[in-house]
Amino acid sequence: MTRNTTEITVVGEDVSGVLAELATALLERGVELLELDRTAREETSRLTVRADAGSMSTSRSTLRSELRALGDELDVDVRVRFPSSCEDRSIAVLVTRESHCLEALLEARAEGELGAEIEVVIGNHDDLRPLAAEYGVPFHDIGDEDGAPDEDELLELLDEYGIDLIALARYIQILSPEVVFRYEDRIINVHPSLLPAFPGAAAYRQALEEGVRVAGVTAHYVTTDLDQGPIIAQRAFNVPPGATEADLKARGQPLEADALLEAVRLHLEDELAVADGRTALERPERSGAQLGAPEELDRANPDAPVDDGETFAGDERDSAAVADD
Repeated sequence: MTRNTTEITVVGEDVSGVLAELATALLERGVELLELDRTAREETSRLTVRADAGSMSTSRSTLRSELRALGDELDVDVRVRFPSSCEDRSIAVLVTRESHCLEALLEARAEGELGAEIEVVIGNHDDLRPLAAEYGVPFHDIGDEDGAPDEDELLELLDEYGIDLIALARYIQILSPEVVFRYEDRIINVHPSLLPAFPGAAAYRQALEEGVRVAGVTAHYVTTDLDQGPIIAQRAFNVPPGATEADLKARGQPLEADALLEAVRLHLEDELAVADGRTALERPERSGAQLGAPEELDRANPDAPVDDGETFAGDERDSAAVADD
């Protein structure tokens, strides 16, 4: 989505019969349909319509409510997101119990470093309510007594606050396709490993069990495939001899906060492009971003020798054997 287009997302079990009704409703209200995209995942389908609402004959709130009502009639969910500048963008931070990533985001917002507003913090436990209150941000607990989140309530809150970007600040829950589909390329997670290594739960423990010498963290866009979304930024650290899981957490958590904050900033500044499951910087010369290890590592690593592709006479292996190596 660009800042000049309105995005209308339709999600349901079957959206094939919705387009004609939606196009008619938009035309009647002076909204020009620009492009559309349809995708499906298991039993859920999504129709994304990008439109020009600059000359529409109704208000934003009225268009939202009328399209929601149309969706109810057609047994699909319809959400409308209007264009916004970076300064007008709204962030929702989803949390569980760990505070470090949330604290980094709230502090950056308080210092004016995000260029956007954290409108709400949403948790599946109540533990971080005091931290959100300290920064004057509303907090909503959507978890039951076991922490299982109510995703219908989550979607209602995201809609109520007009959320443009969702940051998962160590939110230890898997978002359903119904949520991910509505916010594709607008959900950023931080995972405590150098993905694609060690996806899923207990990543630091997995790293220790495999005996790695270097561990790290990854900020990435969320897709319906667990911990497989396009990678935005990574940070790495050495694993000392005899390290425990607690040692790795102590080294990794500051990097988790740093990588997540970097990824959120790049997204808000429209510096990221996503294509074929990979991210790229739109303006690498301007971003000043640290996407991977610091430049000091490049200078510390040897740069020779390298294989130049030549075949040496003393090499008794045939080319087939070389190819098999």
